Amino acid sequence: MKHYSVLLKEVIEGLNLKEDGIYVDGTLGLAGHSKEILKRIPKGKLYAFDADEEAIKIATKSLQEIGSNYKIFHSNFKNLKEKLTEEKINQVDGILLDLGVSSPQIDTDRRGFSFMHDGHLDMRMDTSKSLSAWHVVNQYEESKLIHIFYTYGEEERSKAIAKAIIKKRTEKTIDTTKELVNVVEGAVGAKYFYQKHPERKIFQAIRIEVNDELNNLETVLPIAISLLKKGGRLAIITFHSLEDRIVKNSFKKYSEIDEFVKGLPEIPEEYKPLIHLVTKKAILPSIKELEENSRSKSSKLRIIERN
Repeated sequence: MKHYSVLLKEVIEGLNLKEDGIYVDGTLGLAGHSKEILKRIPKGKLYAFDADEEAIKIATKSLQEIGSNYKIFHSNFKNLKEKLTEEKINQVDGILLDLGVSSPQIDTDRRGFSFMHDGHLDMRMDTSKSLSAWHVVNQYEESKLIHIFYTYGEEERSKAIAKAIIKKRTEKTIDTTKELVNVVEGAVGAKYFYQKHPERKIFQAIRIEVNDELNNLETVLPIAISLLKKGGRLAIITFHSLEDRIVKNSFKKYSEIDEFVKGLPEIPEEYKPLIHLVTKKAILPSIKELEENSRSKSSKLRIIERN
């Protein structure tokens, strides 16, 4: 499948790139966004992060064709400040986070991300980490599974699915994605399964748990905002309501005047909002993009600027 960078035009416009600026792509993937950023900053520098070593190998080849003014870190974006400090970078002109799972991760059976391909239960973005989907499915107790499925998957039949997993585990370990899908279908029945597709939610929930995605996102948001220069921008693409809620709430918090001083005729400098919203509402993919890439369907882009 052709690699398609979600909301590419909107991201590039939204970052308001300067040719000598310093930019961060916190989710390099296959470098779709990074390539376009690098083309536009011949006198600048790009710092890119990714937890997936396979993605970094592919992305490096793509970026080498454009320029050498970039550096890639094999690291999660939550380590943004620490890695940039090592480079003696304290402020940047723009940061991008694209929170989607890349096409190769979904389409490569052995990575175990997709319920549509049969592969070993893995789902690790960083394959050097020990916790995998196999461990979650085969070793977590029932109450923890229920919590994950309900909290991260928002699946209403979480209890029934967790019970079915525990029961299956007494017979044999659940080793593959196909086996897990079959357990989910058996737990909820065919009608609910084909109408509601709970396997999507269960796989999402397990992936979030394995990669600690929501905690990493909550950790990085204040860090990213603190790293922006005045006029610097942060653009974030989310793919499900849990991510979008965290981003939306964080942007709201940092863009509003503290209630404590709201009524004052002059707001003290330290109480003024750190950011303002460039996008009041999330930007959604165009009809043309949806026709070309169905995987962008649930994506939302939010952009802020540092005051």
